[in-house]
Amino acid sequence: MTGKTVLIVDDEAPIREMIAVALEMADYDYLEASDALEAHALIVDKQPDLILLDWMLPGTSGVELARRLKKEEATADIPIIMLTAKVEEDNKIQGLEVGADDYITKPFSPRELVARLKAVLRRTTPPGVDDPIEVEGLTLDPIGHRVSTEAGALTMGPTEYRLLQFFMTHQERVYTRSQLLDQVWGGNVYVEERTVDVHIRRLRKALGDQYDHLIQTVRGAGYRFSTRAA
Repeated sequence: MTGKTVLIVDDEAPIREMIAVALEMADYDYLEASDALEAHALIVDKQPDLILLDWMLPGTSGVELARRLKKEEATADIPIIMLTAKVEEDNKIQGLEVGADDYITKPFSPRELVARLKAVLRRTTPPGVDDPIEVEGLTLDPIGHRVSTEAGALTMGPTEYRLLQFFMTHQERVYTRSQLLDQVWGGNVYVEERTVDVHIRRLRKALGDQYDHLIQTVRGAGYRFSTRAA
């Protein structure tokens, strides 16, 4: 798998299914939504790597959703490809002006869709984001979704993996429980802040005695990932 997740937003189930098959064949994970409300909840919760967004949606249009996503700090950097049956140039320009990264006019071939999607992801993925991260022999591989040490692979749950990935890409900074909930669980998930403590304990256990010291508790503030003494 590429490790990338694409959100398909289209009110026509056959089109979503066609796109889903194409994404599966290209080794992408995918999510589906049939309207803007459902899409926004998934975007906030799951933080997909790219959004395929239909221009015409029931209720809030795709263009309005794109405009809203680009205004919100948490979603502004997620690339958007507009899917549109509109061929007039001004409509295409409008889509790009609200922040869409590309547009594809229906009908389109699955091969064209995947090619355009890959091109947008290449343009919008910062250098090094997919590179393995190594700290004192602890290695996290974002592409393979694996964590390993010199002694071998470590086993941990998906939430602990996301926590570790966030910490290893944001080292030496203290994060409150609320900030970690927003960044790791997603702002659309309602769980108690103490849930963070439970998963921090699980992460430390998964890391073992050699690496659990990297996850530091900062009393009265939160947690940080650091190679320095607490």
